Amino acid sequence: MSKRVNSEVETFARIRVVGIGGSGNNAVNHMVSSKVRGVEFIAVNSDAQALHQSLAKRKIHIGKNLTRGLGTGMNADLGKRAAEETRQEIQEALQGSDMIFITCGMGGGTGTGGAPVIAKIAKELGALTIAVVTRPFSFEGAQRALLAEQGLMELKKEVDAYIIIPNDKLLSIVEQNTTAKSAFAMCDEILRQAVEGVSDIITTPGEINTDFNDIKTVMEGAGPALMGIGLAEGDNRAREAASRAINSPLLSVSINGARGILFVVAGPDDLGILEVQEAAKVINESADKNARIIFGMMHDEKLKKGQVRIIVIATGFPEGSVERHEIAVQESSLFSLPKEQQEEERGKIYNNILKTENAKEHAEPPKKKEKEKEEPIVTATPVKRDEPKMPPQTPSTAEKDDEAWGAIPQFLRRHKK
Repeated sequence: MSKRVNSEVETFARIRVVGIGGSGNNAVNHMVSSKVRGVEFIAVNSDAQALHQSLAKRKIHIGKNLTRGLGTGMNADLGKRAAEETRQEIQEALQGSDMIFITCGMGGGTGTGGAPVIAKIAKELGALTIAVVTRPFSFEGAQRALLAEQGLMELKKEVDAYIIIPNDKLLSIVEQNTTAKSAFAMCDEILRQAVEGVSDIITTPGEINTDFNDIKTVMEGAGPALMGIGLAEGDNRAREAASRAINSPLLSVSINGARGILFVVAGPDDLGILEVQEAAKVINESADKNARIIFGMMHDEKLKKGQVRIIVIATGFPEGSVERHEIAVQESSLFSLPKEQQEEERGKIYNNILKTENAKEHAEPPKKKEKEKEEPIVTATPVKRDEPKMPPQTPSTAEKDDEAWGAIPQFLRRHKK
């Protein structure tokens, strides 16, 4: 039986997840509820009311002097200046990080403008910086789409790698009666899988060990990335787990042509070497023939008897392949597949979401005394400087309200508590 490594080594690589804006805060809440281990969570927002609802232990209220506790009203420049105003607090919160995930919904003000600022700070501190963001629905209009693309261009300059989830893909994989809340939880689940996969690689010792430096080798300065987890049991469990790890209908890239791959197989003691070979074959067949491949193998006590889990990180895609893949996916739909295959594809996404929602329903409400003891940590030290002139803009009330929801259209917003 393998022993747990001592705490000094186990906690060496510090991973932090920063959710900025409404969508980013929602993604962090999903991860906290899912009890992802080995990660610290930070919520960042200009909207004080929305920030107060965050489940993250560390909260940073940006632009306190600039927006006075309100949202940024789809004004990315305002979001950028709000983050810059609170640069010192952000820097202190990120100090000592080895890896930082930044998540937000592009197309609003706070996330679109603030995410590149946070990413730049993270890089200046020497952290491996990964962005996981969403593109707005096409029906949200050309202005929001343009704002999102401009924000993505700025963000890509400041991060090592990025994962983009186009919201339009939700429309092609959900059933007609799917609630908006469940649909957006699918995007949050992609982030959870990515972060949990990385955390497990770093914190769980293995027979063939992989660590933070292996992740850094694959992801540093890589650009577009694929990160996924596949779980399967029964016949062909390893092959099926590998297939599920590299095929997510919500991601903007496929593994085809990847030149950098790290994959880790976790399974029971009876996992056969031929099973591992089958899993590797599924992954390697899609990669570039000269790809740099790092392989790991571990025993995970969290797995049920007979289960196999495979974590895949892929980068180094051929130029233009990401854009071509996005167009191809937009033209396809699960509704064009046979009914059995539709159910199989949906099941890959729904399983984890339903488990989380059921756990919440059956969980006992927190005791009042415990709630009173735990005070939210909000850092917002005013910075003494001349307040810059705001550009002449007259955003509508509806646009201002939109920001607190992380660039989600009014009729698809999640309910606030």
